[in-house]
Amino acid sequence: MTTGLIPGDQPPDPRPTSTRPPHQRNAPDDRTAQHVDDRPRSSVITARAAATFEPVGRSVATARSFVRDTLQGWGFADIVDDAVVLTSELVTNAVVHAGTHADVLCLRTGDGVRIEVSDRYPEREIPLQAAAISMGSPDREGGRGLQLCAALAGRWGVEYTPTHKNVWFQLDLPERPVGTRTAGPALPAELLPLADGRIRVAVVQIDRAGTISAWNEDAEDLFGYAADQVTGKPLTDLAAWPHTAGTGTGIAEALRLSRWEGSYGIRDTSGRVVPVYASHLRVRDAAGEPSTVCLLVRDHERAVLQTPQRTPASDTGGNSDGPSTDPFETFIGSPAPDDLDGLLQRTVERARDMLDGDSAFLLLATDDETELEVRASTGLPSARQRFARVPVEAGPGRYGSARMPAVHEDLTAVPGAVPLLNGTGMRSVVTVPLKVEGRLTGSLGVAAEAPGRYSNEEALRLQFAADRIALAVESARLGELERLRRGSLSFLVEASDLLAGTLDRDQTLALMAQMTVPTLATWCAVYTIADQATEPYLSYVLHEDEELIDGIKSLLSKVPPPDPVPTPGARVWSAPGEVAHREALRSSMRSLGLSGGPTRQVASAMGPTLAVASALGGETVVLPLVARNRVIGMLTLGKPTDEHFRQEILELAEDLSRRAALALDNARLYSERTAISQSLQRSLLPPELPQVDGVEVDVIYRAAGEGNEVGGDFYDLFPISDGAYGFAIGDVCGTGPNAAAVTGLARHALRLLAREGLSGPEVLQRLNSAILDEGARSRFLTLLYGEMRPQEDGSAELKVVCAGHPLPLRLRQDGTVEPAAEPQPLLGVMEDLELYEQTVTLDPGDVLLCVTDGVTERREGTRMLGDDGLADVLTTCTGLTAGAVAARIMRAVERFASDAPSDDMAILAMRVPEVHID
Repeated sequence: MTTGLIPGDQPPDPRPTSTRPPHQRNAPDDRTAQHVDDRPRSSVITARAAATFEPVGRSVATARSFVRDTLQGWGFADIVDDAVVLTSELVTNAVVHAGTHADVLCLRTGDGVRIEVSDRYPEREIPLQAAAISMGSPDREGGRGLQLCAALAGRWGVEYTPTHKNVWFQLDLPERPVGTRTAGPALPAELLPLADGRIRVAVVQIDRAGTISAWNEDAEDLFGYAADQVTGKPLTDLAAWPHTAGTGTGIAEALRLSRWEGSYGIRDTSGRVVPVYASHLRVRDAAGEPSTVCLLVRDHERAVLQTPQRTPASDTGGNSDGPSTDPFETFIGSPAPDDLDGLLQRTVERARDMLDGDSAFLLLATDDETELEVRASTGLPSARQRFARVPVEAGPGRYGSARMPAVHEDLTAVPGAVPLLNGTGMRSVVTVPLKVEGRLTGSLGVAAEAPGRYSNEEALRLQFAADRIALAVESARLGELERLRRGSLSFLVEASDLLAGTLDRDQTLALMAQMTVPTLATWCAVYTIADQATEPYLSYVLHEDEELIDGIKSLLSKVPPPDPVPTPGARVWSAPGEVAHREALRSSMRSLGLSGGPTRQVASAMGPTLAVASALGGETVVLPLVARNRVIGMLTLGKPTDEHFRQEILELAEDLSRRAALALDNARLYSERTAISQSLQRSLLPPELPQVDGVEVDVIYRAAGEGNEVGGDFYDLFPISDGAYGFAIGDVCGTGPNAAAVTGLARHALRLLAREGLSGPEVLQRLNSAILDEGARSRFLTLLYGEMRPQEDGSAELKVVCAGHPLPLRLRQDGTVEPAAEPQPLLGVMEDLELYEQTVTLDPGDVLLCVTDGVTERREGTRMLGDDGLADVLTTCTGLTAGAVAARIMRAVERFASDAPSDDMAILAMRVPEVHID
């Protein structure tokens, strides 16, 4: 076995070590050794999952789903995105480039997961050398999987056996505390927290929809409601949220978080708000259904549930009242939140408390340092402000720039100085910048409702705190961006697969919307542009609440579509929000009877109207759909009232719009080509069959190939002169458009020549010359042509010429079947043909069946229907009409084999009705 690992800068050491070995090749007799013996493993394997994928393109997406489902089932959500990206690259190498089956093995250990991807092409080896291996440019197709392994995996390697090549990588889980989480010293009784004689812990379980599904006895004692009174009701009907100032998360968001802890209120049966301290834990049952378990105690008994702050290690041996040696922990507290949102929320709450303010906010700078994005606030309507953006340079002078500390004693004297506080009632504010290595990374501010609360002294204190936390905030922000980038990569890979899997325009539009809602936006609208001379057309609308879709369509129809500007990137579109505001105002006025009209009729519709207006009332952005240097539409994304988009989400949406535009244009081109092809093909079919007095005629036609309406088989029935009709059924060599071209030549030439009064042999001889004149485009043609004349005695006289075509079969009234013509040379091969016609008389009740070879050559394995099989089926058709005969033959052909027909088929049945004498 040969094992390739990440090479180092030193030459390979021949001595075995416990560290990761360099790239090496063992002796040939070692190639059969098991790879598990060559690598140290840090822990025991506790679970495994394996799957094999066929060498087809769709296997890549299937493998990604397998790995994602496996890791999420194991609880390894922290590393799912990295594992999916690496698996996607390695399985692509196996099934696309190597062209073999791919075996994927997932191994779970105590500290991470190991994934192995094997293909059956062991000759594809990486180069062996002592120096470090250069993997080349990331733009190269080959070696990219190994580059990703080197960048994302903790350990990785390549192994070879005589039959397999195996690439493995290991992803370690983030370190998590084990054992005792927290402990406190033994305290005298007088220092213990106060509580009632009997502490009641209410246990409330909330289902996916946010309604109460469980309510224990302590909850009944605390709030007075029996379980049957509240079960099935939303918790929001009882919760007074927020109970404490500074809570920036809504009740709905808190119930969806994996873990949450804090204070709010619950209204009891008397309407009084009971302050509670709550601990929420998100769980799922065996069927995968999520719910939230809430533990609640009275707020003054919060010590029962509250997670204690960890005492710094430096204080364990000394005075516990002494200050922390870490300024960051002094300000933030310990333990520090391990996520960016938690860190920012803790920061604004501590900043507000430190300066005794009424509100606080923290904004993060964009990469180009031109705008600041609101990421956390307390004491402000955070749902309205979150992700809103304000310019870094809001005005001239030092107080107009977020790069310098600023103190505003009274905002009423300088309206608009701090746009974030407009309309909030705040009068005085102090703001300071967050900087890392001289670069602006954010801004921290504290505000109060009273004027003149802050001076330069408070600005210095706040700046000192901002300097302590700036590096931690920037580090957490970069970590969040990296996680978002990896998630975005996985999202775009899945989106590209879905968009590439269809060429249907309507399905492409639906996929575009479904991929953005609710992942990127709350609602989405897609406008399409047929050509440069037409206005954008609203083609598709989707909202995460399906009941609002029709209302959104109605409102958007009242708004002129956005301008089709080809400039890349998202631009804000204010028109939907303005229309939504007007509609909400008009609906409210009607409900109050201020519009002069009846109110009772509109009151019931007010709810949906206001809900639709709220859905469109937030930020709306438009991204152009540009394909082949032409704007073919616009992708519109929206948020509900007063919500804003994150810059990272807009960048991801821009990447998606580029892929979606190309997929939509490909679907358009395919639809146009198909429509043109089908229109041309339909022009080759004969018009409606004429009514022949005294003869029943019916035709069944099936063209092989997707999207084909006409192939190489054709039929025709047309009047020649009074009482005479020409009929034909033929088969051009091949199928599809090329054969259809000869089909058109043959059908139109037959009509023209027959109406010139030529006999059957003369008609076919001249058609043969016309086909040969096509030169390299000519194709040989089998053709059954005849002239039919109904007789006064109820019979029909037919003169037929069978030029290389399957012989017509005659079914008599007694059930006997016999050929009705003799075979002659086919057309399009020889220049001089000697053809003759044969006369056949169909008596009343007789049937003449004409088919193409797609019918007789229908196969199932080694069996073929053949002429004998067709004759056997025809013998069962005695007494049936011409249409029933053709239908029975077609059913027999379709049932003969399970596969779809691979050749065109045509069936022409003619029957002379029986004469009934009254």
